[in-house]
Amino acid sequence: MSAPLTPPPPPHERSARDVWQPPSDGQAAATTPHADKSGHAGYPRPDWWYEQDGPGMKAEIREAGVTAVAVALGGVLLGVLWWWLAPRVPLVGDVVGDNWVVYLKDSEGEHGIGVDGTFSLLALGFGAVSALAVFLVRRRGGVPLVVALAVGGLLGSVLAWRLGVWLGPASDVIAQARSAGKGVTFDAPLKLSAKGALLAWPFAALVLHLGLTGLFGPRDPEQFPAGTYGMPGA
Repeated sequence: MSAPLTPPPPPHERSARDVWQPPSDGQAAATTPHADKSGHAGYPRPDWWYEQDGPGMKAEIREAGVTAVAVALGGVLLGVLWWWLAPRVPLVGDVVGDNWVVYLKDSEGEHGIGVDGTFSLLALGFGAVSALAVFLVRRRGGVPLVVALAVGGLLGSVLAWRLGVWLGPASDVIAQARSAGKGVTFDAPLKLSAKGALLAWPFAALVLHLGLTGLFGPRDPEQFPAGTYGMPGA
């Protein structure tokens, strides 16, 4: 035999503990969605969620500018080394009628290829050194830093090219032939025939810096740590 059902007490006889109470401030903060920094309603987010892009990006651009200038100034040393180590192209002057004519003393020689090859090898070495130096100083990557490394390497190559030409023999070969005399050997102006060699420095710098960053650079933190509300592992 089942027990009789007791009807609920009238509203005026209910206990005071049954009356709904508004949550406290702490409970409201934990359960009530609120607006985040972007202006959208949502639950509280940890501190790692927010990043200050403004000051950080300004600092990266400033560091990138300093890096580009420092790398480009290395072109002075590259130009001096190229002028010093590049093989000389021998020329000889002759008089045909009333005019001076300049010939290659060794028409089958490969001195011109050696000039371009010397510049390319030196530029590759400078690219590797600059990439290693930038990585050791900054210990990270980033688009502004990579762009600065490439731009600085290209500017350094152009500076080295023009400096080497300026340090080398004069470009007026007729005047040199007249000064040296008929049949006397003199050096041709320093010339970079393969302009693609100007890309050796930035190419080597980019490849090595990206490799160093990928192997030894800092790793990005996890985007969603375990235990965060609303994230995996909560």
